[in-house]
Amino acid sequence: MSQVLGVGSRVKHPAYGDGVVIRLHAAAYELAFTLYGIKLVGREYDKWEVVEAIEAVETVSFTDAEKALIKILKNYNALNEEIPLGDRWQGGTLVLRPSDPDLKDKEMDIETFFHKIVMVRDRLRVMEQRINSSNLTDEEKVNLQQYITRIYGSLTSFNVLFKYKEDSFKGSKS
Repeated sequence: MSQVLGVGSRVKHPAYGDGVVIRLHAAAYELAFTLYGIKLVGREYDKWEVVEAIEAVETVSFTDAEKALIKILKNYNALNEEIPLGDRWQGGTLVLRPSDPDLKDKEMDIETFFHKIVMVRDRLRVMEQRINSSNLTDEEKVNLQQYITRIYGSLTSFNVLFKYKEDSFKGSKS
């Protein structure tokens, strides 16, 4: 018989990636996977890597499970945090004006543009996590990580839009 995993145990599934046991069933585990959501996996499944095993406890309170899940989601950056736009930009408009006066300007609410920038940042973070948990060699991981850091550096021009400095892009310190 294979090892019984408790709620909060972390695994790396060959198809679903990083996951955490959130509930035990008679014949299956209920897991929350970073990229694929909640899935059931049979208790006898043994093709995954157990990253961190937590002893199975017969009963877990909903509050304890909720706290564990929130901690896990924060660690995997899966909770959508509300990133505030700087106060001076609230209600503003982004205007792109072509040099040719016969062409129309392109206008967009700054909030919409800012949301797209934050989505790019969040997707880069997920990409970093996927690279770090991949089967790439350490050299390949470092090379890709350096490339992502340069992308962050290219995006620092948009830091003026963030309300709080800790939310902004940070490039490599040369």
